[in-house]
Amino acid sequence: MNAARTDSSPPRVLAIHSHPDDLEILCGGTLCRLADLGCEIATATLTAGDLGSADLSREEIGALRTAESRRSAELLGASYECVGLYDLCITHDDASRRAVTAAVRRAKPDLILTAPPIDYMSDHEITSRLVRDAAFAASVPLYECGEPATERVPYLYYCDPVGHAGPLGEPWRPGIVVDVTGQIERKLELLACHDSQRAWLRRQHGIDEYLAGTRRWSAARGELIGVEYGEGFRQHLGHPHPTDDLLASLLSAVRPADII
Repeated sequence: MNAARTDSSPPRVLAIHSHPDDLEILCGGTLCRLADLGCEIATATLTAGDLGSADLSREEIGALRTAESRRSAELLGASYECVGLYDLCITHDDASRRAVTAAVRRAKPDLILTAPPIDYMSDHEITSRLVRDAAFAASVPLYECGEPATERVPYLYYCDPVGHAGPLGEPWRPGIVVDVTGQIERKLELLACHDSQRAWLRRQHGIDEYLAGTRRWSAARGELIGVEYGEGFRQHLGHPHPTDDLLASLLSAVRPADII
């Protein structure tokens, strides 16, 4: 099993998900807390969200949405990159795996936050698998992707699925919940950078509660541990990832099972 991290400096963090705005919704408050600890944070999306418009071309909406992600990252004090895959076309294949592995190697993370293995759409689920593969492959020198291998396998955590449930409505239980009560307004400020997605959801899905829905989901997670707002995560514990709970230790996160 990979050894626990012994360096006392703030860990390097990579938050990587499928589309612009996924990270802000699902772990924006936690990223704010990690930034406040002095962690170097890299954010990435596998796609530019290039199908998220009924009016603009793929190139136009992709450019707009990546600009929104950069604006959000700047507010956080983080970097941002788009891996370059395509909306609704994320595929679990070797070319995609190498592209994601290259992004992981560029970030050199000690800790990764990413999509959960179950969610309401395929892009999210396949992102989870690709990032899991890349976290493993990043330290394998002979796996070539145009970037030098990292030194170790990082800690890996899965964010909540959207709505806290899988595709058949099965509830997703977090292993830990991070208290983001003090960061909720900053989290919503980061999310508000993604104005084009709010307009798209209002038109395509009849949803006009972009910020309110995120606040409500955060409140539901906070309720699990007796705070106003929270964000849930589950740690990947398979070999060769470290199994001590670094995220919980850094942020004094609570395991819901300990209080229920």
